[in-house]
Amino acid sequence: MLVNANLERWWPAFLVVLVLCLAYANALQASFQFDDWDVIVRDLGVQSVPAWWNSMPAMRPLLKLSYALNHASGLGVVGFHAVNVIVHAGNGLLILVLVRRFAGQLGESPPTAGWIALATALIFVLHPVQTEAVTYASGRSTSLGALFALGSVAAWVRARAAPEGQPGRAVLLLLVSPALLLLGLATREAMAVVPLVLLLWEVADVSRPFRWRAVVARTAVHWAVLGCAITAALYLPAYRDFLVTSLATRSVTENLAAQLQGVVYLAGQLLNIDRMNADPALPVDLHPGLGGAAMLIVLVVVCGLAISNLRRYPLPAFGVLWFFLWLAPTNSLLARPDLVNDRQLYVALAGPALLLAASIRRLATHQRGLALLAFVIVLALTGLATHLRNEVYRDEVTFWRDVVGQSPHNARAFNNLGIALADQCDLLRAEQAWRRAVKLDPGYTRTAVNLQLLRQGVLPEGVGPCPQAP
Repeated sequence: MLVNANLERWWPAFLVVLVLCLAYANALQASFQFDDWDVIVRDLGVQSVPAWWNSMPAMRPLLKLSYALNHASGLGVVGFHAVNVIVHAGNGLLILVLVRRFAGQLGESPPTAGWIALATALIFVLHPVQTEAVTYASGRSTSLGALFALGSVAAWVRARAAPEGQPGRAVLLLLVSPALLLLGLATREAMAVVPLVLLLWEVADVSRPFRWRAVVARTAVHWAVLGCAITAALYLPAYRDFLVTSLATRSVTENLAAQLQGVVYLAGQLLNIDRMNADPALPVDLHPGLGGAAMLIVLVVVCGLAISNLRRYPLPAFGVLWFFLWLAPTNSLLARPDLVNDRQLYVALAGPALLLAASIRRLATHQRGLALLAFVIVLALTGLATHLRNEVYRDEVTFWRDVVGQSPHNARAFNNLGIALADQCDLLRAEQAWRRAVKLDPGYTRTAVNLQLLRQGVLPEGVGPCPQAP
């Protein structure tokens, strides 16, 4: 009897981990790509734990410590990818726990709440948009930060549900959850959204009355941690330089206008499961015109409806607001050189996944067979798309060919494709790629230098040697 009870309790977690392992089995064969070379391979501060310690204080200290520990393990690039897959599994299990708790407090029966949670977690771990935070080694900043952030939310939710005076409640609420938030902030700054997520959870809990005083009391330590973290960050030159560069890149108003197209692009990536792009290089449009105004109106209306109906229709409203809250840190006030990347959707994806899972469950009340078929198709397509997407990371030539195929306007991608081809001593195609980059952006100095070096019989630094070099 005890065995059956334990099996019933744990089999959803086993299933989430199992399907994730199947989808990401080929992720361990991926190579280092793109930013990996700068932040993992060449950064002297992450080559060992002592080197990491000597480089402190610095941005994202916990993330860099994880890189240093990976180097110390001696497992090479496989070790980096194995850790990323494990972290992704942890996030999938946290989504499973959180959604089960959330659906339960909305009055769903345990079997229904469990099914919605399982479906949400499976969609979350299998969607190919997650590969950029998992198979892309330096995408760990997002997935590892999310692990601590979701852990903070889970600890807070568990403490909140415990009766007053229960042993461990205060520890979870005042120590464990805020500590996990701090670890998340030390991994990636976007985890600053956690206190707002806790507020969203409070408002959406229709099983109890909403009281501002109670919310403030339960989240006060989180806000204090966030405030202290922001203050400490401003003392670091790297963060001050980032802020100055961001404001110089685009003003707040200009960035909000530009980010309209970024948000629309990311929303489209939820459906374009065969169009993941590691470097989309979206053109920045500071004057979106009528189309931009229409997009803004749609976003404002959607968010307004979700906020105003959070107590009346908590599940769909929660899913919508979860999506936009987790996008806010990277798609709002501070400008970035690149408008978007797929990993910005990593935690945000749980919102649409919840909406899809709830819709399938609702369909099952009328057409059980059709609902099951739809669910199986969703899992099969997303799982297959993820497995195929992982193959793109196998080597740099494949990676950059995929990027230029989807973003033929991207001069940086053609330059990097040329470097990858030159590293394989395919100098003719490397020259063709660099010429294409120069044609797209005549002012791209790096490509011009590469072409000049090639004419002189010299390859770019870190490339070659090639016996047939001119």
